[in-house]
Amino acid sequence: MRWLFVWAISFLLTVSAMAQSPFGKVAQDVNRKLVKLYGSGGYRGLPAYGTGILVSSRGHILTVANHILDTQDLRVHVYDGRRFRAKVVVIEPEFDAALLKIDTGTPEGDKELDLEFFDIAKAAQSPLAQSGDWVLAFSNQFQIATRDEPMTVQRGTIASYTRLHGRRGIFEASFTREVYVTDAIMCNPGAAGGALTTRKGELLGIVGKELRNTLSETWINYAVPVQSKAEFTEDGKSVVRSLADFVDLGMQEKWKPTVREKPKDGPGGYHGIVLVPNVVERTPPFVDGVRPDSPAQKAGLQPDDLIVYVDGEPIGSIKQFIDFIAKTHPGLTIKLEVRRGDKLMTVDLKLDEIPKRK
Repeated sequence: MRWLFVWAISFLLTVSAMAQSPFGKVAQDVNRKLVKLYGSGGYRGLPAYGTGILVSSRGHILTVANHILDTQDLRVHVYDGRRFRAKVVVIEPEFDAALLKIDTGTPEGDKELDLEFFDIAKAAQSPLAQSGDWVLAFSNQFQIATRDEPMTVQRGTIASYTRLHGRRGIFEASFTREVYVTDAIMCNPGAAGGALTTRKGELLGIVGKELRNTLSETWINYAVPVQSKAEFTEDGKSVVRSLADFVDLGMQEKWKPTVREKPKDGPGGYHGIVLVPNVVERTPPFVDGVRPDSPAQKAGLQPDDLIVYVDGEPIGSIKQFIDFIAKTHPGLTIKLEVRRGDKLMTVDLKLDEIPKRK
C-alpha cells in the first residue's frame, strides 16, 4: 500500500504545485529540464522506467547508474511528449552516475533539439544545502507520468548531510559518499535519477536508488549532491574530480570510468540448481533442473522456474545469481522469489556444504 499512499500525496502536491504561484511556475520550469527513461526491467520491484536530468541543449542526460540502462533499446520521453532512443555515453561508479545522450541520428538533429537544461557547472558552485532547508523532489516515480505529462513533485526538507550507509538485499551499496537525506518519501520505483531542487527550482542533487539504511534497517531517501567530488588516479597521479567534471568531460567523450577490482568471494553455499546454458550476455536465470537430494529439490524448485529475486535483490541474469551465491555460506537460508507459469511464489532455500568430488 506504500505506493498508493505516496501516489496520492504526490498527486495532490503536483496539482497544488501547478495551481499555486510561484511554485507552479517552478514546477513547470523544472519539468522541462527532466526526461522519462524506459529500459531494462519489468519484474515486480524491478521497474523498467526511471528519470533523468537534462544537462545540455543537445540531449545529454545525467542519471543514476542502475539496471534500466542495461539494454540496447533505451528510450527517452522529453517534456513535450517527443520520444527518442538514447545511448549510454559513460558510467562512473564513484559518483553512482551515468551520462546518456539522445540519439537523433545526425548532428543537425542534435542542434534542432534545443532543449532546456540544468547548468551542472553553475549548480556545483552553489553552497551545500543545510539541514532544515525546504526542497522539492521531481521524478517519474511509479510511472505516474508518460509522454507529455508532468513529473511528480514532492515537498520536504533536508534532514541531514551525511555519508550513505545503504544496501540492496545482502549487497552493500557501492556508493558510500556524502548525500542529502530528506524527510520526503522520494526514493521509490522510477524515481532514481530525478532532481532535488530548492523552492526556486535550483538543482541541489540527483535522487538516489531504493536502498535500506544499514544503520537503522529502514528505507532511506537520499540525493547525491551536485557538489560531489571524488579522488581518481590519472597517469599515476592522484587528482580530485567533481560531478561537474564528469558531465563536462563525459560530453566530450574524454572521461575514463573507474574500473573497480572485483572482491574475492568465498566458496558460497551449495543449492543444487542447474541453470539453463549461459549462452548470451544476459541469459535469464531459468532453472533447467535440480540435483537429487539437494537443497533445491527439498525446497520444491522445478524446471522452467525463473528466479526473479534473491533476498529482495532483483536478479536479471545467470551471472547476477552466481555472483550473489558466491557471497553466501553453507547453512544460510535465502529467500527466492520465482516465477512459475504466470504466478510469483516465494521459496526458502537453505544452502548446504559444497559436495566433495568422489
